[in-house]
Amino acid sequence: MTTHPLDPHSVNAEAWHAYGDHHLRRGTVLTELERFDWGLGNTGPGAEILGELAGRRVLDLGCGPARHAAHLVRAHGASVDAVDSSPTQHERALARYAALPGLRLVRADAVEHLGAAEPYDVVYSVNAVPYIDPRRLLPALAGALRPGGTLCFTVLHTNSRGDGPSSVAESRSEILRLAGGGETEVRMWVLTPELWTDLLGEHGLRVEGIDVLDAPEEGNHASYRIFRVTRPVRVSSRPRTNRGPAPHAAIGVGAILYGPRGLLLGRHRRGTWELPGGTVEPGESLVDTVVRELREETGIEARPTDVRLLGTLLDDVDGVVRMTVASQVTAWRGEPGDQPDERVGDWRWFALGRLPENLFVCSAQGLTAWRPDLPIDHTPAHFTPYAG
Repeated sequence: MTTHPLDPHSVNAEAWHAYGDHHLRRGTVLTELERFDWGLGNTGPGAEILGELAGRRVLDLGCGPARHAAHLVRAHGASVDAVDSSPTQHERALARYAALPGLRLVRADAVEHLGAAEPYDVVYSVNAVPYIDPRRLLPALAGALRPGGTLCFTVLHTNSRGDGPSSVAESRSEILRLAGGGETEVRMWVLTPELWTDLLGEHGLRVEGIDVLDAPEEGNHASYRIFRVTRPVRVSSRPRTNRGPAPHAAIGVGAILYGPRGLLLGRHRRGTWELPGGTVEPGESLVDTVVRELREETGIEARPTDVRLLGTLLDDVDGVVRMTVASQVTAWRGEPGDQPDERVGDWRWFALGRLPENLFVCSAQGLTAWRPDLPIDHTPAHFTPYAG
């Protein structure tokens, strides 16, 4: 085994080319699948977690020799695009399944294919997702999955030596063993289920369930997780906490900044995504509060003339009347960044079609007051728009 100074993408491309070439030279013939196999000795669920497949657009991401895709075509009447970037893995698939109706074999980089393809109803991946930087892959996956669509994929959780997952989104070295002897180094993102769930949620993808897949052999610590994910038709919101707001904090503002890069949202320490904003201080006008909170939370500067007040939202929490004034900032200067001692940070721009899960309910209410057609669920609020 050699250590590569290259980036993870190049390391993995080289490894999978070598893996496919090894099996081509060996003449490896794999048996046809009788049941959809997510790995580790055909344990765990089968194809049923993908839902109904007939008549739907299906993608196998990182298909390798395309056995899973061929099985779905034959056993479930699916039409499948099977994509792999390795020329040797693609050659193996072509040698066996090139003439199978309903199966389209594509050699392409996963992220590039997802960016160019029409949206899919179902996307699945057997053990390929951990080899791609989630910061590249997940935005492309979210864009290529239609609202209401299903995504299922497996990831390594614990390797055969017992090394567990990381809570940091960085790759690490793992060993890919070759049949008949030999091995090659790969780079994998081996992350905790909580981190995968968080990363998916940032791109508007909701985890519906996680299945545990353990190696059946005694002494083998290998364990995988199967993620069952949807792209919701509607985006969720939730309260930040179960406690009501303090009485003096019952009036606040939320600032909508929307431009070519999308909508600005930050993440609160308690996990909700929200607009810049906060409570009105004594002696402030609502416009002054928007300008101050925007500067204090994000570092962005705006003038009072850049602020348009949209209207007042009224709801209640534990008997306390809560009033939020939604506003739109039409021009600003600077880039958003985390500010000292602020409870909201990690500022990002989101496309309106890919808003993250778990919007703060007040922000969700303000966004639907601004754009009533946005597919966001939240508790009701009385909205009184301002003239002009």
